[in-house]
Amino acid sequence: MLKIENLHAEIDGKQILNGLTLSVGAGEVHAIMGPNGAGKSTLGYVLGGRPGYEVTQGSVSFEGQDLLDMAANERAAAGLFLGFQYPVEIPGVSNVQFLRTALNSQRRARGEAEISAGDFLRLSKAEGEALGMSMDMLKRNVNVGFSGGEKKRNEMVQMGVIDPKLAVLDETDSGLDIDALRVVGDGINRIMRQPHKAVLLITHYQRLLDIVAPDFVHVLADGRIVRSGGPELALQLEREGYGAIAA
Repeated sequence: MLKIENLHAEIDGKQILNGLTLSVGAGEVHAIMGPNGAGKSTLGYVLGGRPGYEVTQGSVSFEGQDLLDMAANERAAAGLFLGFQYPVEIPGVSNVQFLRTALNSQRRARGEAEISAGDFLRLSKAEGEALGMSMDMLKRNVNVGFSGGEKKRNEMVQMGVIDPKLAVLDETDSGLDIDALRVVGDGINRIMRQPHKAVLLITHYQRLLDIVAPDFVHVLADGRIVRSGGPELALQLEREGYGAIAA
């Protein structure tokens, strides 16, 4: 589904990714772990098409398409969802307005009919209830006045409504208490644990992986994958830290 080969990327002239290679197949969950400054968030931003991040070498294909040749909105319409470590607030725009506009924009790009207002409200209500978000909250401005946990749950509602093929989630567990972590983790499993979907989960900690069990764990250091393994690798990192493993 996703194939990254020898990816190099920089921002403001500073090289961050240095030959990163990774393949993610349909039905798989891959966890990316590594020390601060290793390039984890940069990887997510490059895949999502965030402005300012320049790819200087390498290639990325998504379901056979050249991902790097696509605009950010085209990547989203193709089925890529990027979850942020720090979801932004959008004053003046309600969640339901934002979500319906985004969903219909993607449907039009794929040549599909727009979703009706009634069907959309039923869909958004169901996704909200599954993640502990009431319709009153979904009618509020996007993330404005939300706690850290509410922002992350709101992002999972967005993912459920958009229904992507590939979710790249950048430290979704950041700032979550135990209860919110369970809700968000269960949401990832419910929405994305399907044979035709995949997840690239960027995290520092084992605690989310106890809920969203990865098929593969990769250690990212100095802008490249330095070690890969199964779920046991995350447990080793938890015990020993990154020092010896990333060396």
